[in-house]
Amino acid sequence: MNVLNLFITSYPYSLLVDPLAHDFMRRALAISALVGGVCGLLSCYMTLKGWALMGDAVSHAVMPGVVVAYAIGIPFSVGAFVFGVGSVALIGFVKQKSRVKEDTVIGLVFTGFFALGLVLVSKIKSNIDLMHILFGSPLGISNSDVNQTVLICIIVLAILLIFRKDLMLYCFDAKHARSIGINTVFLHYLLLSVLSLAAVAGLQTVGIILVVAMLITPGATAYLLTDRFDRMTLLAVISSMISSLLGVYISYWSDIETGGSIVLVQTFIFLLAFLFAPRYGILKINNSNPH
Repeated sequence: MNVLNLFITSYPYSLLVDPLAHDFMRRALAISALVGGVCGLLSCYMTLKGWALMGDAVSHAVMPGVVVAYAIGIPFSVGAFVFGVGSVALIGFVKQKSRVKEDTVIGLVFTGFFALGLVLVSKIKSNIDLMHILFGSPLGISNSDVNQTVLICIIVLAILLIFRKDLMLYCFDAKHARSIGINTVFLHYLLLSVLSLAAVAGLQTVGIILVVAMLITPGATAYLLTDRFDRMTLLAVISSMISSLLGVYISYWSDIETGGSIVLVQTFIFLLAFLFAPRYGILKINNSNPH
């Protein structure tokens, strides 16, 4: 019993438990872990599909939707999702109707939408905090925003689980998926819609600027650690959730931005995998090929 009391009152234990006395920390930890897990799962598909730039585009494009939603009094998730899907549709339209390459179109659209969001923030009178939109604020998330984010995460998880096999095949080899009768056009826009929803969920945790890291880094990390997709998804979800929890704790005790803290932890884990992954880590490669 004395040993147990000593452990409970010890410094490392207090670092973990003391923050849980605050409601805002419990909310922040729960929502960050949930969003991290969802984004980690989606990041596997994003990594296989090579959609890092698309994720960046959608995450930036939702900004004017957030501003408009708050201005007219509707849930921010609705406005953000509409603008996210709108940006995807615009990218597809411009790509089909012009000779401009897709990566150029993506860059044009997401910078244009992001600039529109900045202008709207400066012109529309509201209580929107620009820093909150850009960098997230899970420590200050309200109960209504928690409910919205949980609902979004449930929808994203349901879609990814229902269409898991088709999406996996589409991301691995779209031509083969099309040849066996899978509707790849539907899956293309379904995945983009899920990406928009995940970006909306990530707004509360890391903000618009850093949400792309949550949609890419966990999948890239897991990709270095395994060749099997089921293991890749498991590793990505675990690493993303751990990063989110550690990031929130570090931001609480260090008084730094939560979103930046979460992404830095994710980046650190990726670097560890990059260096020490059993098969694909560069140190492993160098050791096995000394000359």
